[in-house]
Amino acid sequence: MLVALTGFMGSGKSTVGRIVADALGCTFLDLDLIIEKKAGKSIPQIFEAEGEREFRRLEKKALDDTVSKYCESTAVLALGGGTVTVPGAVQLLQEKTLCIYLESSAETLLERIGNGEGRPLADENFAQRLESREPLYNAAAHVTICTEGLSPEDVADEIIISCL
Repeated sequence: MLVALTGFMGSGKSTVGRIVADALGCTFLDLDLIIEKKAGKSIPQIFEAEGEREFRRLEKKALDDTVSKYCESTAVLALGGGTVTVPGAVQLLQEKTLCIYLESSAETLLERIGNGEGRPLADENFAQRLESREPLYNAAAHVTICTEGLSPEDVADEIIISCL
């Protein structure tokens, strides 16, 4: 089973995903790192040189390829914060993964990401963007875990105990 972690930037997808994968003894995948490797440049460089639209195209291709390759395996995939905005992503996640939404408030997320360096969409529209994406996170997710006040280890334990 491919476990996909979704949520806004700073929700802990990569950190929690690594912990869960280690605990399960399975592969951990980070969609942003897959995109960077295929593109040969960082996410901020892609945004700067080619824009968000091209980044989302690359993201959709990486998501399709990764889900196709790992949907029959035991693996944990940390999605990008905006992956759910890509046409077809929500349906794919619902049908081919166990998708878990790591939910947090805008205030908590802003505390976690600090100044947002390396995050192209950490700007003055942060809270509004989170609010607009929440219905998509909820639509994609089979399970929602509120991460408020929990350590990454606590969130990972909750996933393992409640979902797997």
